[in-house]
Amino acid sequence: MKDLSVVIVGGGAGLGALLAGMAVEAGASGLGIIDLNGDAAEAALQPARDKGLPVASASADIGKGSDCHAAFGKMAEALGRVDTLINCAAIYPRRPILQITDAEWDASNAVNIKGTYHMMVAAVAHMREQAPRPEVRGRIVNITSVDAFKAHPQNAHYAATKAAVVSLTRSFAHEVAKDGILVNSVAPAGMATERARELGFLDELAKASPLGRGAKPVEIAEWVLMTGGPKNTYMTGENVIVSGGYIYA
Repeated sequence: MKDLSVVIVGGGAGLGALLAGMAVEAGASGLGIIDLNGDAAEAALQPARDKGLPVASASADIGKGSDCHAAFGKMAEALGRVDTLINCAAIYPRRPILQITDAEWDASNAVNIKGTYHMMVAAVAHMREQAPRPEVRGRIVNITSVDAFKAHPQNAHYAATKAAVVSLTRSFAHEVAKDGILVNSVAPAGMATERARELGFLDELAKASPLGRGAKPVEIAEWVLMTGGPKNTYMTGENVIVSGGYIYA
């Protein structure tokens, strides 16, 4: 991420917070965090503050388009330019397929699809106006999921939203390629996180993977940073599957 100004949506915790620290260590020139939890967003900026980098945080409900555009505008104003947008924010409400309520569908669609869409719209409008660095005006990386491609119990609504984000990624990539903006997504399989441990997923992850374990979050983060970093000057519209062999595509 050397010399790139990075904004992470959902960067207050989990993979997003890990990406924030790793982006700073990789040489990012500025860092912005957008999260529903404003205190968590502020805390995730500490590695950048320690290095004296420009920073910005915003509390936003990305299920609301107005919140998305206001939060991104705050990032752009504070940082001067945004070279890489990483969309990490999502909700994962597990429920048997016959029990999913309209409210759960609406919440999943609002955050996972509409929020991602509006953040990309705001980023594209900004990136189109900035000079290339060096030959690319901007990069967008969306976190999708292998659940977009392989059925998994009790998360049909989540899987559907992630399939939608794969489609959005391709559509945006095609339309903004002429502007020098690269749009890609990264689809992880299950990660061996503390949350997965609490929910009892770790044994399930280990059994599902030919490698015998879930992914370490850093193993996913490395691919996100590569896709959104300065070495990517040509790949766009791709969905990078990082699943430890859980699926092959």
